[in-house]
Amino acid sequence: MAFETTTDEVIEGVDLSGKTAVITGATTGLGQETARTLAAAGAHVVVCGRTEEKCDAAMATIRESVPGASLESQTFDLGDLATVRTGADALLARHDRIDLLINNAGVMFTPEGQTVDGFETQFGTNHLGHFVLTNRLLPAVKAAAPSRIVNLSSAGHFTSDVIWDDPNFATTEYDKFNAYGQSKTSNILFSVELDRRHGSDGVRANAVHPGMIMTELARHMGPDDLTELGERAAKRSGPGLPEFKSLEQGAATSVWVAVADEMTDVGGTYCEDASVSTPAPYALDGDAAARLWAMSEELVGESFS
Repeated sequence: MAFETTTDEVIEGVDLSGKTAVITGATTGLGQETARTLAAAGAHVVVCGRTEEKCDAAMATIRESVPGASLESQTFDLGDLATVRTGADALLARHDRIDLLINNAGVMFTPEGQTVDGFETQFGTNHLGHFVLTNRLLPAVKAAAPSRIVNLSSAGHFTSDVIWDDPNFATTEYDKFNAYGQSKTSNILFSVELDRRHGSDGVRANAVHPGMIMTELARHMGPDDLTELGERAAKRSGPGLPEFKSLEQGAATSVWVAVADEMTDVGGTYCEDASVSTPAPYALDGDAAARLWAMSEELVGESFS
């Protein structure tokens, strides 16, 4: 597999009939393309989004290219944990087995702000929302084992480790790039600890860098942000800014991690270009992963065995 690999190439020959896939942020961009691809391979896909209108529009678009697609929707807002919990309960009421959970949704470079629950917007939405959702859905994911969880991260994680003493920028001057980087590092560390805890149950969790794609995720980017990103990348150890990918190329790694035979017994990794890759060292640190889990439980006020 390579940079140019597309979703259709990854899914070729794969039959997902009888499988259920839950995808967050499936109303646009990478999530919608992932949903289309899995539905085309026969999976029953749950399109998750913030509103029924967006979910309905996405399902209509998917059915234009996959007329027989088996789809349903579920609404919740990852920045509002009450709705995440309600949405997870609704999903469990309808599905006792979830074969694939793809945590695709996210926000990027947002202005300084907080979620409904008082967390920094990017950390709260990208990590804590998915932390609660995933753990709440784990009974159904474990029941479908061998099953897989895919957490979308980013090469943006090279910008920042978890800001352990102030993850919500309560006293630290807000930096939207560092805040995004922290949230994406958290996605990888969550995958590491999730796999450590549940890999033996047949649930494998991995993180994915989709590449650089122009989607609605970039709606908060200003004209000078790409320049600053390039300058920051040049100063740090790690990759520079990559070339842009198409939507089909960007979603390919998520689909590959979700369905590839070679990922059957692989977990706790960071993947890009439809292959296992190497993140920043702090993003695979097992002690840090366990620490993030404990901190996340404390922040959301909920413990998960």
